[in-house]
Amino acid sequence: MSEQIVVTQKEILQQLKLSRRLPSLIDEVVRLKIIRSTAVEIGIQVSTEELQKSADYLRVIQKLTSSDETWKWLHHHGMSLDDFEESVYNFVITTKLAQHLFAEQIEPFFYEHQLEYSSVCFHEIILENEDLAIELFYAIAEAEISFSEAACQYIQDTELQRCGGYRGKVPREELKPEITAAVYAAKPPQLLQPILTSKGVHLIFLDEIIQPQLNDKLREKILLELLTQWFEEKVSQSKIVRAIEI
Repeated sequence: MSEQIVVTQKEILQQLKLSRRLPSLIDEVVRLKIIRSTAVEIGIQVSTEELQKSADYLRVIQKLTSSDETWKWLHHHGMSLDDFEESVYNFVITTKLAQHLFAEQIEPFFYEHQLEYSSVCFHEIILENEDLAIELFYAIAEAEISFSEAACQYIQDTELQRCGGYRGKVPREELKPEITAAVYAAKPPQLLQPILTSKGVHLIFLDEIIQPQLNDKLREKILLELLTQWFEEKVSQSKIVRAIEI
């Protein structure tokens, strides 16, 4: 017979503290309180149809195709049906509040920060030896060796080696500052001078700079950024009282 293991609320709270997840959980509670109080002030309401539509969407996302699967999912997450409905309400009210506050700011914000949402496509070889990187740079520039040949010879990662060091589409925000400066000063297609960073010496062939399009995905990203900034301002103006024993 298997041993019964009892987990208490006190133990769960203790584990949250030990795993250092308590502050982020408190932040979530604070944000929700701010959302709800602001929604009440503004007069935002949620209809039954909106709740049902969002509940159906959540079930699709979680692949809950039957009532049995739904109940098992709720039990796994320690939720009642009322808890589920409350989580759906929180999602809907947050979305509606964000749209109410920032929908008209998305386009101006995008054009003001357009460069930040651009991406680049490039091939890359990272070396430890700067002299070797310079030597390879001139060899490639003078067509003594192709970039893909150099990648096969000097890249250790098998997958990167197979694709000639092609990194694909990389968002600007994921580039190191030293690389960003060099890349956005170039005119692709162009082989860049070796770039020294904390990872090593980067030999880069810049294929393309991709200008962003304000599609639905980017609109959602900007909306979340604006909402996050708003949260930070609201929290900074508030005094957070932890009414729990920690």
